[in-house]
Amino acid sequence: MSFYAQRPGRFTAQVLVDAGVLLWVVAWALVGLVVRQTVALLAGPARQTAETASRLSSDFGTAATQASEVPGLGGQLRRPFDAATGSLGDLITAADRQADSIDRFATVAGWLVFAVPVLLMLGYWLPRRIAFYRRARAAQTFLDSAADLDLFALRAMASEPLPVLARISPDPVGAWRSGDRRVIGRLAELELTRSGLRLPADLRRDLDAASAAPAAPGARSAGPAASRHDGAGPDSAG
Repeated sequence: MSFYAQRPGRFTAQVLVDAGVLLWVVAWALVGLVVRQTVALLAGPARQTAETASRLSSDFGTAATQASEVPGLGGQLRRPFDAATGSLGDLITAADRQADSIDRFATVAGWLVFAVPVLLMLGYWLPRRIAFYRRARAAQTFLDSAADLDLFALRAMASEPLPVLARISPDPVGAWRSGDRRVIGRLAELELTRSGLRLPADLRRDLDAASAAPAAPGARSAGPAASRHDGAGPDSAG
């Protein structure tokens, strides 16, 4: 049993819906990527500050080394350069932390922008697709003989609106009790349509043959009569 209906109309609708869900996921993935890259641009000034401070620190380190080579005054001359190098080191650390924080926030924002609408869509779409698959699979296991059509006909009479049943037969219950295969087949097809299934070819041939056969005299009244007889049984027994 596939994940798609056997009926062309239902199959086309399912393919279009699934394609729409896929496009929805791809579109929000692109939006999330754009958001992540846009927010990450805010880390640019912090990284530039860190790079500039790093170059200055390197220059001050070089100057401190050269100042220390002055005889007698080397130690005193390099102190300002060492102090500047330490201050620049603190600035570099702070700028790197700020840039990293912005990068983490950009990643979280991008994932949230992607995940929220996608999860909402999947929460609506996925349970329905799973429910369809389970219903169609369960129905397929029962659809192996003409006698099984009675089960689907019963389910159709229990779930379909009365106007729909009236279009099939003025007395669907009586037709079912009398074994009218034409009415039973049409009722079963209503239920099978909900599951996206079609009648197997052999059952279709049997129903077509039953529909083409002339109705026996009094067959139309057999259903109501049977209904009255079935209803009278328990009363008379009591």
